[in-house]
Amino acid sequence: MVELTIDKKTVSVKEGTTILEAARRVDVFIPTLCAYEELNHTPGACRVCLVEVDRARSLVASCVYPVAQGMRVRTNTQRVRRARRAVVEFLLSDHPQDCNVCVKSGSCELQAIAELVGVRDVRVDRTDFSTHRIDDSSPALVRDTSKCINCLRCVAVCAEVQGVSLLTPEGRGFDSKVVPAMAADLADSACTYCGQCAVVCPTGAIVERDDTEKVWAALEDPKKHVVVQEAPAIRVQLGEEFGMEPGSLVTGKMIAALRRLGFDRVFDTNFSADLTIMEEGHELLKRVKEGGVLPMTTSCSPGWIKFIEHFYPQLLPNVSTCKSPQQMFGALAKTYYAEFAGIDPKDIFVVSIMPCTAKKYEASRPEMRDSGYRDVDVVLTTRELGRMIRQAGIDFVSLPDETFDAPMGRYTGAATIFGATGGVMEAALRTVYAVVTGEPMPDLNIQPVRGLEGVKEATLEVGELGEVKVAVAHGLANARKLMDQVADGTADYHFIEIMACPGGCVGGGGQPLPVTDEKRAKRAEALYRDDCEVQEFRQSHENPAIKQLYEKFLKEPLGHKSHELLHTHYTQRGV
Repeated sequence: MVELTIDKKTVSVKEGTTILEAARRVDVFIPTLCAYEELNHTPGACRVCLVEVDRARSLVASCVYPVAQGMRVRTNTQRVRRARRAVVEFLLSDHPQDCNVCVKSGSCELQAIAELVGVRDVRVDRTDFSTHRIDDSSPALVRDTSKCINCLRCVAVCAEVQGVSLLTPEGRGFDSKVVPAMAADLADSACTYCGQCAVVCPTGAIVERDDTEKVWAALEDPKKHVVVQEAPAIRVQLGEEFGMEPGSLVTGKMIAALRRLGFDRVFDTNFSADLTIMEEGHELLKRVKEGGVLPMTTSCSPGWIKFIEHFYPQLLPNVSTCKSPQQMFGALAKTYYAEFAGIDPKDIFVVSIMPCTAKKYEASRPEMRDSGYRDVDVVLTTRELGRMIRQAGIDFVSLPDETFDAPMGRYTGAATIFGATGGVMEAALRTVYAVVTGEPMPDLNIQPVRGLEGVKEATLEVGELGEVKVAVAHGLANARKLMDQVADGTADYHFIEIMACPGGCVGGGGQPLPVTDEKRAKRAEALYRDDCEVQEFRQSHENPAIKQLYEKFLKEPLGHKSHELLHTHYTQRGV
């Protein structure tokens, strides 16, 4: 341990701690644009965090400068304030002046820090942005290099947390920018579209593709019957867009807001999450009993699917053939619901509200047209829905609680926990146990698969199957650890759940910003509360609407119609 003073406050920290970390211990705020608490790698690139250290020849970057015994640090001298303003001025001189129309306006960290350090003028000649290009090749994300401040957060999260290492800095000085490998477009790269780069980006350099105008156009079209589905995680995230506490369960208000936006029917992805468990659980049982490829891995996360297509294509037979709940819903909306409501499927327009930018890509995949049409027409993130609600002048916080429409709005607690890492696994095991033994699991709360540990394991005794060993990973770097074991034959699991984003869907690339582990934990806690305290049923096979679906339409899990509409295949891709 070493002892130092920061602005006359004494603090003791471990040797090797940075000044920035030590300052946070004593509630001394030092502004920064490149340091991000949840990333281990801090490049020290932005230089906004400059401070004075006694006997140092120059100001030092506090995010990378280690503490020392007896060190005295000052963070608010005239010299420091002038230096920070100068640094921010240089950043602004190389940044477009389009704050009023930028999607990150109001949540832009550069904008906030410019105000914080007192920049009132930019005394440096501004860059000509005529040569900059916007990469909008991807259906999920848009890159604008003119807004990149070279903080390298996206580089760190892509390498550290996701294990993809797609992004890299290129060029020097004012010509420097962050690009995919070999300066390829996102659509021509191994990008998984998870959107974690957009989560950590302090400006509008990487954002989700905005599809709100497509939805407004459909809502205005009298020939369209517009239905909407919402992922489980939305109901514990959307409130944050309107100043509510993280983890606020706003299911009823969310439904009310969607009705006021003009959707003809408000359904729920949780309905098809229960359906996914029925199909995926029976697929697992079939593989175990008949000697199929094991371990079976989940297929709900499109970022994970694209990752395995690029980096572990030899393991594609391990992936469940089930579509994700989003895509199952879309296929049924244009078949089962169309038949139920007596509507021509060509007139049904399906909108998904997702916490995930990769869902935009998933909906555009050519395999996702088994209904005879594109199964899901438009995917919006939580942030996009928040913008639409504000544009419509809806007072979200004051809305009354309303309920979902039939027949695709009923769900169980097993479906709602899909939004947290380990939730799909827990939901599947509840139903698999009941199918095998004929009775419910003694304790439906499978604690070993919960929480934010990177890789979790559990072993359960499941009737005649004996011991069933499972694993859960969230974040693609953790997925890589499990896939390496599967590839070399050392994995002895039966079933593996993988979510591309840290924390699962509660940490998705399209949720309200900023994101921290504390917020992820609160959102997950709210989903488990919905499961235990709110829902009448807690096992997917108990859902009356799912029973009706099989009785009147699908007939049986893994049956002919189920395979036709609810299952798919995946594609080997280059790295």
